[in-house]
Amino acid sequence: MRFECDRGLILSTLIVAISLAAACEKAAPAAAPPPTEVVVTPVVQKDVPVYLELVGQTVGFQDVEIRARVEGVLESMNFQEGSFVPKGTVLYKIDRKPLEAQVAADKADQATAEARLAKANNDVKRYTPLAAKQAVSQQELDNAMAAQDAAKSEVEAAKAAVEKSTLDLGYTDVVAPIDGLIGTTLVKPGNLVGRGENTLLTTISQINPVLFRVGVTEADYLRIVRRNQQKASGRASGIELTLADGTVHSQTGTISTVDRAVDPATGTLGVQFLFANPNQLLRPGQFGRAKILIDMKRAALLVPQRAVQETQSLYSVAVVGPDKMVGFRNVTVGPKVDTQWVIEKGLQPGEQVVVEGLQRVQDGMQVATRDMPAATDAVPTSGTPADAKAK
Repeated sequence: MRFECDRGLILSTLIVAISLAAACEKAAPAAAPPPTEVVVTPVVQKDVPVYLELVGQTVGFQDVEIRARVEGVLESMNFQEGSFVPKGTVLYKIDRKPLEAQVAADKADQATAEARLAKANNDVKRYTPLAAKQAVSQQELDNAMAAQDAAKSEVEAAKAAVEKSTLDLGYTDVVAPIDGLIGTTLVKPGNLVGRGENTLLTTISQINPVLFRVGVTEADYLRIVRRNQQKASGRASGIELTLADGTVHSQTGTISTVDRAVDPATGTLGVQFLFANPNQLLRPGQFGRAKILIDMKRAALLVPQRAVQETQSLYSVAVVGPDKMVGFRNVTVGPKVDTQWVIEKGLQPGEQVVVEGLQRVQDGMQVATRDMPAATDAVPTSGTPADAKAK
């Protein structure tokens, strides 16, 4: 009986000791978690060029449709499709025989008309003195003079017919009107062309220089025109053309023409840029992006684009103060420049903004910071887009 009492006492003592130990553990303060680490970068202030990128399509400086101007059977095609042809090259030959026969017939008609005119002249010459002596009536003289006038008209008409048929005969040789790149033929030899219409045979394009046509909004048009009116020096005023494979055309361009009016259907204005194309790399119909310098922002504030959050057209950034506390701040953004964003209002030079870790921070939270690697979002201070890449 005494053994059972001792065992109960020992068990009670153990329970009390365990309870006291648990209470002590609960009372001990928990270790604070380390602050959230974020990547930050300072707000940079520098002069930056602002470019306008416009998507468009190349067109030939001249696109000339080659058509059959006379009716006849197409005898031959004398060029390689898709090749460069100099001005005056005979591209097609149309059967000459029917037109040669027409020229011969018109010349015969002209000879007949000239013979009638010679007879009419002789009649007038003979009747004039006879009418004065009343050897013939005045009516006979008047008839001779009328016949003379009619014969003169017939001769003129016959000469015009000969000139036209001779001109048509010359059209049987279809020649290139300009130096340019010729397309594929739409009609093969052996087909009848020119019956009832001027049959389209092919198209030839002058591609050096070449035009690049874009459609711009009214606001962009005003920015382009104002920039074009400024006396900018050097390549900074040039227009660069980026091709479909990402390469930049070797020649910079200039503004060529602007359409007379805004297209009411699209609300855009057509603008054409002129690019030299000495290697004939550019062909009509190619797509690309024209990049034109339209402004130079002085002392602009820049932050990486990924540091800016957008919510319902409101933009904000997370600013880390000297005490490592995060504060979200609304900002007014300007144009995008490469991978950075110009900040018009809301930031000061040198302030630290969060670039990575935005989703893990809240307003008023204390954080640990790590600097963003240098030169990740470098922006050029002047020059063309090509110069910017080089720098």
